[in-house]
This record gives sequence, C-alpha cells and structure tokens, in this order.
Amino acid sequence: MRIGIDARSILNPERGDAIGSGHYTYQLIRHLLEMDTKNEYVLFFDFRVREQDVQKFSRPNVKVRFYPFSDYKKYLPGAYSELLGTATLRRERLDVLHATSPSSRIPIGYSGKTVVTFHDMAPFVVPECLPRFRRSRDKAICSYMAKKADRIIAVSSSIKDALVSQHHVLSGSVKVVYSAVDRRFFNDSSVDINSVKEKFGISKKYILFLGTLEPSKNISRLLEAFAIFKEQRLVSRGGDDFDWQLVLGGKRGWLSQEYPRLAKDLGVSKDVVWTGYVVGDDLVPLFKGSDFFVMPSLYEGFGMTALEALATQTPSIVSDIPTMREIVGQSAHFVDPKNVTSLVDAFTLFSESKTVREDFCQKGFIQAKKFDWKKTAQETLAVYEDVVGK
Repeated sequence: MRIGIDARSILNPERGDAIGSGHYTYQLIRHLLEMDTKNEYVLFFDFRVREQDVQKFSRPNVKVRFYPFSDYKKYLPGAYSELLGTATLRRERLDVLHATSPSSRIPIGYSGKTVVTFHDMAPFVVPECLPRFRRSRDKAICSYMAKKADRIIAVSSSIKDALVSQHHVLSGSVKVVYSAVDRRFFNDSSVDINSVKEKFGISKKYILFLGTLEPSKNISRLLEAFAIFKEQRLVSRGGDDFDWQLVLGGKRGWLSQEYPRLAKDLGVSKDVVWTGYVVGDDLVPLFKGSDFFVMPSLYEGFGMTALEALATQTPSIVSDIPTMREIVGQSAHFVDPKNVTSLVDAFTLFSESKTVREDFCQKGFIQAKKFDWKKTAQETLAVYEDVVGK
C-alpha cells in the first residue's frame, strides 16, 4: 500500500510544540515506521518546515512531501486548499490518506480513500464551553470530515457514540483505536523533582492539574473546591498555616484571564501556582512530586493527561464522565464534576489517607500499561488495510 499521512500538526511553525493531535500524529507515525517496512509512506508537512527537521522520519519506504507555498494563500485560503492541496495529494497516487484530526481538512476535490481520526466531540457535547466562532467553525469542519471519510478512527467509544448520534455515521464505519502513553512516563529512574519545584515556585505539598486553562476543564469549580479545602484545613488545624498549594499547569485558553481574579476573590491567590505550558522534560517530575493529581473536566475526548498521571504512579481524582470511566477504569477516584462538595471530599480523603493514595498508585500503573502505541499503530494499519480492501 501507498499510505499518506497528514503530518502538518507536528513541526508546525505557527502552532509551536506538538500537543493534542500533534502528539498523536508524531507517536503514530513513529511506531508505524518502526513496525512496518513493507508498505510505502508519504508524509505531508507544512511548507515552512525545515527539511533537516524531518530527517528523523527518514526511511527507505518513506517519502516526505511539503504542501506547496503560495503567495496568495493569505488572500484566498479556500482556493489554496482546494486547488494546490488537491493537486498535491493526487500527484502521489495514494491508496489511502489519513487525516489525523478533522482540522487536517481534506480538500473537497480529493476523491481517494480516506481515514480521519476524531479526538473529541466537544462542540457538540459541551458547546457552552467554547467561544461562538470556534464552536461554529469546529462543528462545520467535523460534519464535513465525518461525511468525507471512508473510515473514521475514534480514540474512545464515547466519541464513536457521539459520531453515530450527532452525524448519523454508520457504526460499522467507525473503529475505536485508543491512543496511548509515551514510555517515558513509566520510567522509574530518578528524576530531579526539587529543581522543577524550585523552577515553578512550589514550596509545599501540592495538588496538580495539567491541561489547557479553559471552561471545559472546570477550573472555576476546582478553585472553589480548593478554597473550601483550605478553609476546612485551617479550622481543623486551629491556625493560619495552610500547608498545601494548587498547581495549575497548562497554556491559557478561552476565558483564562478570569481565573486569577477568581483565585484572589476566593482568598487563595497566594496558594495557587500558575506554571504556564509545561515542556516535556518537566512533566514526569511534576507528576511525581505531587501528592495527587486532579482532572475535574466537564468533557474529555480521551483523557491523555489522566493516563500519564497513572503511568507515573500519581494517585488521581477524575470526573465521573463516560470517557474517564472508559479509560481509567477503577484506577482513580471519581467525583461529580458539577458538585464542588464532591471535589472537596476527595481532596480531604486523599490528603489524609496514605493507604488510599498507595492503592490508586498501584491500580493506576497497571491500567496505564494497557495503552501502548505499538498496539495503536497495529490497529491503525488494520484500518488502512480494511479501507483499501486487503
């Protein structure tokens, strides 16, 4: 087979570090190339990527192609995508083209076999958590790509269910292929926790959150719960020495400017650490240094960060939503994301019981090991073969 993969979500000069679909695309390509020397791969990158940056993908069965430059793209983006994009893809005579997210839009004029991976259905499930323009744009793109695809890969069963109900996609055309956890999160070698804590100004025991700071992540209720936890802790200790911090790691998203104000109003601004986007080398020590991890999201398409926490043996508190039940099983403590008291009770339980934390550490590590990129690559290759008819 001649397999094309849209790799524009990685090494993208406009988007910066690979996160989300970019991470998925990188890991998928890496493991496909490691296991498959029989098929030929054509990887499509943004035209502004330097050729030396794609050398890591060099293999005898790999060809790298760049979407062509056009002086008129900024004036005629639709024409650019349709005319030059279609011509670029047709020229490669692919047996199948994989768009690794709906945002990797396939031109209308391209008529070859296609596979599209869907990572979430937030615009349809929690539209109130997205700004109006993004919500409308993402809905349109998702609807178009769902119809365009010959096969759809959903990274969780909850996404498949939403695709079938929202877009009337035939269940048989959607294959659930789970994403996986990078092996580095299972590394038991010593990590320099103290230097990372010093870097971010962490000086006490801490509760860790990692993710984009936006409404779908339920940051407002998380801050409210932490404020109540602080008040209860001070009362029980009979003093004014609060021995915990809440570390909020991640880039700022929609409405994130409201969160520091809320923290100040709640009286916890001095107890909250805002790290900004956390680079790869800091992730494992940040997990391992925490007393426990919390993901109180209103919606998740897969919940990669929760799996990363489990892999680092970090006891975790997560939302009782379908995706989390599906992905983490019984290896984390579930809370009602819309009930602040549920979060406070979980904080109290985890802060006071070492036995509870240790039990979830062991369960989480076992659960995370079930999600392996080699398996993801093998199952994805099987989808390609199904589309082509082999």
